[in-house]
Amino acid sequence: MSDLNRGIMKFDGADQPLVIGITAFVVLSSIVALIVWALKVAYAVN
Repeated sequence: MSDLNRGIMKFDGADQPLVIGITAFVVLSSIVALIVWALKVAYAVN
């Protein structure tokens, strides 16, 4: 059992590269979206 198949990722195939890639994309895009939103709310970006 891989270390990636433990914790909150308790399902078969949690250590597959496709699943890791999709998860990384979702997390990073959420962070970017929050940064863009914060800049727009703070009027730092037109």
